[in-house]
Amino acid sequence: MITGNKVELRPVSLEDSKRTYEWINDEETSKLGVGSGLFRQSHIPLEKIEEDYEKIKKIDKREEGVFSIYTRGENPKHIGSINYRELDIVSRRCTVGIGIGVKEYWDNGYGSDAMKALIHYLFQTMNLNRIQLYTWSGNLRAIRSYEKNGFVVEGRLRNDEYIDGKYYDTVVMGLLKEEYQP
Repeated sequence: MITGNKVELRPVSLEDSKRTYEWINDEETSKLGVGSGLFRQSHIPLEKIEEDYEKIKKIDKREEGVFSIYTRGENPKHIGSINYRELDIVSRRCTVGIGIGVKEYWDNGYGSDAMKALIHYLFQTMNLNRIQLYTWSGNLRAIRSYEKNGFVVEGRLRNDEYIDGKYYDTVVMGLLKEEYQP
């Protein structure tokens, strides 16, 4: 288990996977997480979620990792998920992603704390040198959270996302181990 101040990153259980079913079928939550990829994520049947869980159990952690985000304390609550993927052991880098599915936990530092815990794990335990991520320019909450953890905007793919009738940029952000402030 990976622990932050407010959260714990736990292995994904079948019950966790089933809870994500609600989140990915909530338009607002899904849109923030996947931008114009919303059409791929909406209306996913529960059986597909269960199939994906079976794949998660078989993931080689040397290539990617998927975790459930739980609040810490007496009554821990599953509030989201976080992952690393596209791990390159030669370049010592990976791509990360996060989603807080329970809206009452938005804007309270839970996502930032989960990302901070994952960053610490990736730099200190896995000895990576670079962590990168992609988001869309309209997801200002996510961009602020990533910047809080030291990520910097490295580039933009102009008009790369089409959401609600409007074009947005894909924002490329990165964090180097030498910039990391635990």
